Amino acid sequence: MRPHKYKMGIIGNCSYLAYIDDRADVKWMCMPRFDSSFLFGSLLDEEKGGHFFIRPMDDTFTSVQYYVPNTNVLCTEFKCRDGRFVVKDCAPRMRIHERQFRPLMLVRKIELLEGEPAILISCQPRGDYGKVVPESVIASNHIRYLNLDQQVRLTTDVPLTYIQKEQSFVLDQDRYLVLTYGEPLEAPLTETADEFLRKTIEDWQSYIKSSYLPDIYQDEIIRSALVLKLHQYEDTGGIIAAGTTSLPEFHDSTRNWDYRYCWFRDAHYTLRAFNQTGHFEELEKYFDFIYNIIHNATNSLQPLYSITGDKKLYETTVELEGYLGNKPVRIGNKAYVQSQHDVYGQVLVSLLPLYSDKRLIFKKKSSYRKIVPWLLGQIERTLAEPDSGLWEFRQQVQVHTYTLLFHWAGAKAAYKIGSLFNDQDLMLKARQLAAAADKLIDKAYDNERKLYTQAIGSINLDASTLSMITMDYLPHDSEKARLHIAALEKELLTDKGLFYRYKHYDDFGFPESTFLVCAFWYVDALACVGRIDDAMRNLDQLLQFSNHLGIFSEDATIDGSQWGNFPQTYSHVGLINAACRISRKLDKADFL
Repeated sequence: MRPHKYKMGIIGNCSYLAYIDDRADVKWMCMPRFDSSFLFGSLLDEEKGGHFFIRPMDDTFTSVQYYVPNTNVLCTEFKCRDGRFVVKDCAPRMRIHERQFRPLMLVRKIELLEGEPAILISCQPRGDYGKVVPESVIASNHIRYLNLDQQVRLTTDVPLTYIQKEQSFVLDQDRYLVLTYGEPLEAPLTETADEFLRKTIEDWQSYIKSSYLPDIYQDEIIRSALVLKLHQYEDTGGIIAAGTTSLPEFHDSTRNWDYRYCWFRDAHYTLRAFNQTGHFEELEKYFDFIYNIIHNATNSLQPLYSITGDKKLYETTVELEGYLGNKPVRIGNKAYVQSQHDVYGQVLVSLLPLYSDKRLIFKKKSSYRKIVPWLLGQIERTLAEPDSGLWEFRQQVQVHTYTLLFHWAGAKAAYKIGSLFNDQDLMLKARQLAAAADKLIDKAYDNERKLYTQAIGSINLDASTLSMITMDYLPHDSEKARLHIAALEKELLTDKGLFYRYKHYDDFGFPESTFLVCAFWYVDALACVGRIDDAMRNLDQLLQFSNHLGIFSEDATIDGSQWGNFPQTYSHVGLINAACRISRKLDKADFL
C-alpha cells in the first residue's frame, strides 16, 4: 500500500490561502479570512464542497506540480494525447504606491505548451460550509455567483457557456481566469493577469533574496520560509497554526481539529524561524496583534485567539463527509477555554528581539512598561498552577515541565528587557521568578531514570522536554542533557527518525501517529549536544515525509504517510531551526 500524501500545493498572499491539487482543482479556499467559510471545500466533501478545476478532457493525462522558483506561485503541468499545458496559480501580492497590495483575488493562467488539447473547466463555489449553492448569472465577460456573503465574480476570456455547462473546448491559445471576492476586476483581463503574475513572482523572489540562509538544506529552508510567510494575516499581524480544519491525526482517530487560529505557542516558534532567516517585519506586525490583546485582557490570556483577536472560538461540527470520510468536521476550537500557562513566557521570549536587537528601530520601546510587568505578574500568579499543557489535554491538568520551562525562559527574557532600561525593580522580580521556576523544574526530575518527566509527579515521558536542551536550560555538554536525550530516544524514537509526542493514553486513546515537530526538536537537540552526524542523518530521513512540493503536514507514520492539518507551521519551523542549528555547529567546528 502506497503512503498517504497530501497531493496539494498552497498559495496565498497573507490575506487568504488556497490549496490546489495535482489536477488543478482548488480543494480548499476560505474567504475573506483564513477562518471564514470556504468558497471551495471539496477537501472535506467532494459533493458539498464545490470545485474550481482546469484539466484535460482526456482522462489518460498525467500531471506534475512545481513552484516558480523561490515563490508561492504554483504550476500544474498537464500532458495528454493532444498536447501539453500548464495552469499557473497566483494569489496576487506586490507593492503599489509604497503599500502592500494583496487583494482577495485568484489569478489562473492556462498556458499552452504544445498541441491543441481539449480541456474542461468547472467553477462551482459554495457558501456557509457547503449549505449555500449560489445561482450563477452570465454577463458580457464574467460569471456572477449570487447569494454569497460578498460579490463573487469569475472574469475570463474563456467562452462563458463552456464553463457554466462544464463543456470541453480546444485550447489553442493562452487563457485567463480571475476569481474575485468583493471588489471585481474592472481592468483589462490579460494585461492585468500577466502583470500581477510577474509582480507577484518578483515580490516573493525579493523576499527570499533578502533572507539569511545557511550553506546546507537551502531548498528545504526556502520552501519552509515561503510556507510560514503565508500564515501571517498581515492586516492584524496574527499568525495561524495551519490553514485547514479537521484533517485527522490518523485515519478514524476523531482527532480532527480546526487550526485556523493564532496560538501564542505556535507564533513563538514561527517568529523564531523568521528571525533565523533574517526577517523581523513579521515580529513588528505581531507586536501590534499581541499589544491589542493584552490591552483588552483582564486577568489572563487564552492560549489562542482569532486572527482579529476574538476570544470566543466556539467549537461546533458541520455536516460534511470529512477528509477520506473522517468525521467530525469541526469549526472553532474549544481549547480557547483552557488554561495553558506557558503562553506568558512565550510572548515575552517572542517580543524580546524588539527591545534587544540593535538592527531594529522599534519606536514603541516604552511599551515594555505595560506589557512586561503584566506578563511577569501572570507568570508569578500561575507559577505552580496546573494547566492543560501544550498538547491541550481535555480531561487532565498537571504542573507541566514544558510550562515551567517557559516560566523560566519568560522571566529570563523579562530580566534582559529590564536591564536594557535599567529597571531595577523589574530585574529583581524577574530574577526571583526565574529562580523559583528553576526549583520547580527540579521536582520533575526522576533521579532513578535520569530524565525529566512530562509533569511534576508524572511517570510519563514527553518529547516537549527536549526543549530543555534546545532552549539552553540544560548545558549542552552536561551529563544530564546526554542522559535525558538517551531516555527519550529509548521510549519515543521510532524508525526513520520520527518521534512520538508521548505514548501514554490520553483523552482519545493511544496515539498512533507521530508529531513531526518532535522529530525536528530531536534533531535540534542532537546538534546541541554535538551529535552532528546523528542530527544530519535523522534530518535527511525526515525529508521523505514532505509531499511532492516539499511541504510538511502535522503528523506522520513510519510508512511515510502524512496526516493532520497541512501545512503545519510547527513542522516547517522545526526544519528551519534544526537546519540552522546544525549549520552553526558545523561552522564552529570548521573555525576550531
